[in-house]
Amino acid sequence: MLRTILTLCFSALATTALAETASPLKDANASFPVIVDTDDPQEGPLIIDGCTLEPGADCPGVDLSHTDLRGVALNGANLRGAKLTRANLYLSVLKGADLSGADLRGAILTKAQMQGMKARGADFTGANLDYSRLASAELHGANLTAVSWEGSWAPKIRLVGATIRAANLQETKFYNADLADATMEDNNIRFAIWEGAHMENCTGCPFDW
Repeated sequence: MLRTILTLCFSALATTALAETASPLKDANASFPVIVDTDDPQEGPLIIDGCTLEPGADCPGVDLSHTDLRGVALNGANLRGAKLTRANLYLSVLKGADLSGADLRGAILTKAQMQGMKARGADFTGANLDYSRLASAELHGANLTAVSWEGSWAPKIRLVGATIRAANLQETKFYNADLADATMEDNNIRFAIWEGAHMENCTGCPFDW
């Protein structure tokens, strides 16, 4: 009988000790949720460097370097001279936006909607524009060195005087593009389409594509 009572007491003490030990862990988990990677875009307007990032925003020279701007809508925005180095603009909407003179080195613009965008003299060195939409965009004098620009839709894009070196242009559609005075060197243009493209005074353009 005594042995049974002692066994029950020890079991109760062990259960209490385990409960006390587990309690702090439970509280910690409640206070610090598990962080997981996600591709979900940001929701709601963001305010960065004093600029409310929304359609029609007027933020010339704003510093958005290294920021997460996935899915942001900036159609018609004035971002002239903005700093967007390594910014993540995946699935963003930049239709009609003005990024002339902007620094977009290493930026992610995959699947971005950039129809009618103005980016005269912008620096896209090392940027990712894969599967983007750039119909009628104006990239006069832009630096497109080492960009990845695969599978994009870019009819009537204006690349007058632009520099395109060591870029991946595979399967991009340049119907009726204007490449006058542009410079092209060492690019991957496999399966790219240049039908109707204007290439007057272009250095290295695929005249015989």
